[in-house]
Amino acid sequence: MIAAGPSAGPRHGGAGHGRLAELGRAAAGPVACAAVLTGLLSAWVASGGAGTLTRVRIQVTLAAVPMRAFTPKAADAIDTATVYLTIRNLASTPDELIAVRSAVSPHVVLTETAGAGGRPAVDGLAVPANGTLSLSPFADDVVLENPVPFEGRQTVPLTLVFRHAGQVTIDAPVTAPGTP
Repeated sequence: MIAAGPSAGPRHGGAGHGRLAELGRAAAGPVACAAVLTGLLSAWVASGGAGTLTRVRIQVTLAAVPMRAFTPKAADAIDTATVYLTIRNLASTPDELIAVRSAVSPHVVLTETAGAGGRPAVDGLAVPANGTLSLSPFADDVVLENPVPFEGRQTVPLTLVFRHAGQVTIDAPVTAPGTP
């Protein structure tokens, strides 16, 4: 009779069982790390540390930069240009216009209407939840200081910066003096 050694016959489960066990051991570390990380992130969110996700949507429904004057020589004598904007906040969360940038002006100022005709510069203009902010030379305003001549252009690029919604870039049409 011939005696069978350890390698003479198939073992229970065969070579596939060994590979499966090896794969399980290799995956145990990353799976444990993922479980711990998921638990920590869940605790952070539950404690309010993650804050809230607010999606603020902004829509600009009117934009215009009126020419400073009808002639280039007269326009050069005027060192500011005003902007007409109607900004709609389509979200239920208020936002704030905190800056405006333009390639035609080195310095852009936000102003608000104050009593007795004053127009102080401000750091931001509120855009109410589900509401509208209208900017014009007759109310709260955006003023382009010392702009380069833009009267020959079709549009003026404006980047509106909001506290929550981020940046919105538009091309505001150049219109006749005093018109939106």
